[in-house]
Amino acid sequence: MSSNAALPPRTGADLLCETLLAHGVDHCFANPGTSEMHFVAALDRQPRMRCVLGLAEGVVTGAADGYARMAGRPACTLLHTGPGLANGLANLHNAKRAHTPIVNIVGDHATYHLEHDAPLASDIESLARPMSHWVGRTPSADGVGAAAATAVREAVTPPGRIATLILAADHAWSASAAPVPAHSPPPTAPLPAAAELDRAAAALKRRRGTVLLLAGRTLRADGLAVAARIAAATGCRLLAPQANARVERGLGRVMIDRVPYVVDKALAMLADTASLVLVGAKAPVGFFAYPGKPGSMLPAGCEVLTAARPDEDGLGALHELATRVGAGSDAVAAAAKPLFATKRDLPLPTGALTASTLAQAVVARLPEGAIVCDESVSSGRDFFPMSWHAAPHDYLQITGGAIGLGIPLATGAALGAPGRRVVTLQADGSAMYTLQGLWTQARERLPVVTVIFSNRRYAILHGEYVQTGAGTPGANARQLFNLDDPALDWVALARGMGVGAERAETAERFTDLFGAALEHEGPFLIEAVI
Repeated sequence: MSSNAALPPRTGADLLCETLLAHGVDHCFANPGTSEMHFVAALDRQPRMRCVLGLAEGVVTGAADGYARMAGRPACTLLHTGPGLANGLANLHNAKRAHTPIVNIVGDHATYHLEHDAPLASDIESLARPMSHWVGRTPSADGVGAAAATAVREAVTPPGRIATLILAADHAWSASAAPVPAHSPPPTAPLPAAAELDRAAAALKRRRGTVLLLAGRTLRADGLAVAARIAAATGCRLLAPQANARVERGLGRVMIDRVPYVVDKALAMLADTASLVLVGAKAPVGFFAYPGKPGSMLPAGCEVLTAARPDEDGLGALHELATRVGAGSDAVAAAAKPLFATKRDLPLPTGALTASTLAQAVVARLPEGAIVCDESVSSGRDFFPMSWHAAPHDYLQITGGAIGLGIPLATGAALGAPGRRVVTLQADGSAMYTLQGLWTQARERLPVVTVIFSNRRYAILHGEYVQTGAGTPGANARQLFNLDDPALDWVALARGMGVGAERAETAERFTDLFGAALEHEGPFLIEAVI
């Protein structure tokens, strides 16, 4: 027998893998099933594609989100038919709100099998559309490449989009000799219209109650530095929306605050706003409707001007605005310096472990270049304002309100920015949605420190119950809000998935554990009992 085994025929699935790689997609977050086996076989023949298994589809889609936020390019997901996609939709909702580029590959039955209405048959298009900007099906084995190239191009269209490609099983396993479509440069975001920039600049120069609300790419250090010059030249106030995909924070960077989540605080913060200039952002609204409270967070009569839409070049818009308001001089740059964070020594906390002392310890010990993934919900609200004085870091957070993102987001971020330490600030109730992501962190040996805010309840729901006017939670309501009977044992849960873990019940113990965890090889979890 010859030692040279015959190579398998090239298939539509091979064409799909080759096209993804040729178009810059080299990470596949997957939870496959039978319909996708030939795509898995094709992945097996492509060592350049890093394949990452998630034990639940919410881990898969959330990790793809975190990866793309840090890598600046899309990953693909591999999901099993309609139900598999449906299981991952919540974190695709978050990714869509974050303008994250993702290519979903969703396997389906062979085209000739659909008529039998097999148990997993479903209307995949209808499931995909609410969380996708583009949905397509493979037309044939030879047509898989063109469909995949279109999906990638849709995903990288500014400001970042969700593209879902449905792969028929027979198109995956059938032979194909079709060439890989040529890669073309990704679309670029256009500059806003000059007239819109002129109107925004005029509002900024009025120097009366103007807020510059920044989102998207403008929240990186270079964009914030330009915004600081505009603020110094015009006296405007800088703000970011309540939820943001990625903010560059810490020493030497601009101390921008967010619009608060709590309606009364947001209304108070914006009460004196006469003009709101949007750069990549939308006008702020309440997360929910509350009886007797407004939906818009802006005062009556506030003028709203859009200097740049999310799909336009926000960083370019800031430079244009800076020119129009005369913010380019050395004197203006000097006047902007107080807006940049400087060193403030925070003493290491002692005594009781609370949400505030926990945040203080993280800020004091956070290493330079860290990535913070925040799904601490109500318990973590002290961290963001304190983090002005932490070492320079990237701050990623849940953007669409669909809980269960934190652990997967951190998993993907670690893969998207190799070598950087990731810290997850994670509410305990939300963590239970996708705790399987800890197993992926262990398998991939990722440098992620997960801090569980273990208050053993859905604390935010206690507050929302009151805010909505429902009164004080009674026995039945508390039964739906509390997680203390039985209490979740996060140390046991983490260790059961191969992640080192310890529990802290005092500030001193937490500070020591957090410092040690940052030096630990691979993932580590701290259950912080607050």
